[in-house]
Amino acid sequence: MVGIFTGLVATTGALRALDRTSDGVRLRVESALAAELEQGDSVAVNGVCLTAVEVSGGDFQADVMGETLRRSSLGPLERGDAVNLELPLRASDRLGGHMVQGHVDGLGSVADVEADGFATLVRIACAGELLRYVVEKGSIAVDGVSLTVAEVDDEGFSVSLIPATRARTTLGSLSPGRAVNLEVDVLAKYVEKLLVRA
Repeated sequence: MVGIFTGLVATTGALRALDRTSDGVRLRVESALAAELEQGDSVAVNGVCLTAVEVSGGDFQADVMGETLRRSSLGPLERGDAVNLELPLRASDRLGGHMVQGHVDGLGSVADVEADGFATLVRIACAGELLRYVVEKGSIAVDGVSLTVAEVDDEGFSVSLIPATRARTTLGSLSPGRAVNLEVDVLAKYVEKLLVRA
């Protein structure tokens, strides 16, 4: 299943189980959001679009294949960790963030976190193959959260978090060294492909 998201995290959930096999991982996430899910529905977990394979009461389960584990930060998660959750966009919903596919492009690493008035400035290092799609005042999804890029240089970029974002998402607990999922604006990738063909 494929969903379109906005990067406006609805709530967080708690990871209650990770069943690891040689084929992948099955996650069990506890959240009130499970009440809105049915088997087969898409749900973004830390910005990764997954399919709810089982739903019961206050939790849901989703399978994570090897490709997703290699490209995202879902692999190192442990029982008890908090995760950002978002349901797909409905045709009647407002598009308050930006178009997010839930297809993680790669990982970044938190380089620095510092206070900036009531906001928090977070510096994220990332590889050049992702950084070429990141522009100042453009959009990026960090662990599924739609954010505006404050600054870009050759090593990475910065985003600024308002108190509401820190309180409602897992980004409030970011610290240097932590890996984060990054999804760049898909429009940048399409433009690049079209220009290369021209």
